[in-house]
Amino acid sequence: MGNVKQLSWCGATRSGSRKEQNDDSWIAFSANANGSNVLPEKGNGSTADQDLVFAVSDGMGGGNAGDMASALILERMATLIPETFKAAASGFFPDSISHLQEVLKDVHDHINRAAEGTDDLKGMAATLALAWFSPENMYLANAGDSRIYRSRDGKTEQLSKDHTAAWGQLQRGVMQEVEYRAHPRRAALYQVIGGGNRTSCPHFAAIQYQSGDRFLICSDGLIDGVWERHIRDALAEDVLPEECCKKLLKRAVENSGTDDTTLIVIEIG
Repeated sequence: MGNVKQLSWCGATRSGSRKEQNDDSWIAFSANANGSNVLPEKGNGSTADQDLVFAVSDGMGGGNAGDMASALILERMATLIPETFKAAASGFFPDSISHLQEVLKDVHDHINRAAEGTDDLKGMAATLALAWFSPENMYLANAGDSRIYRSRDGKTEQLSKDHTAAWGQLQRGVMQEVEYRAHPRRAALYQVIGGGNRTSCPHFAAIQYQSGDRFLICSDGLIDGVWERHIRDALAEDVLPEECCKKLLKRAVENSGTDDTTLIVIEIG
């Protein structure tokens, strides 16, 4: 039981000022062999007899397609992730990353099928940033430009990858953050879940985590309103996840707020 961790979290979402509906969705759920259990927007839990999963999805597409795509993806993840535990109970031990890859393929196909034959839902797609905490590792999956950060000892690192050419240039040092933020194709995504694409190639990783780590999962609406230094400072501050969450949301909405803004702050106890 040496690897058991206590997690506390807080999530929040705010609709964009130029939009009637919120196309972002987020979820916190526990998963074990009995299935999944949706968790409240703030709380704490242990990995003693369950894994804890947190995810943000930013929907896109005309009509009602955006909010439907993001909600469907998260609903489907909560149904499929517990299958690993059921398999383990039967004596099979699927590798978590392989299982996540299969889950994401299923979710991608599920979104495309749901969009078939309905003009309102044609091309519906969404980003995904998912952090799955088991006692040993945090398993990460992301597609699009919703992000996952880890703060440790005052240093903040983006663990997810933005699936845009502009972000690739930022990582290679071709441009600075200030140029990146003004880039006209900053939101041109080449990976999403759904969208009628035959396949999807999300980014997957297994990340070791430890007591004192803090994680942020967010949609691009948050990034529009805060700089990297704001994220670093907020996550490093010695306050509860709820305070950190409120502070980041307030700053993002005051500085931008035109897009839907969603975030989850998770602390490892």
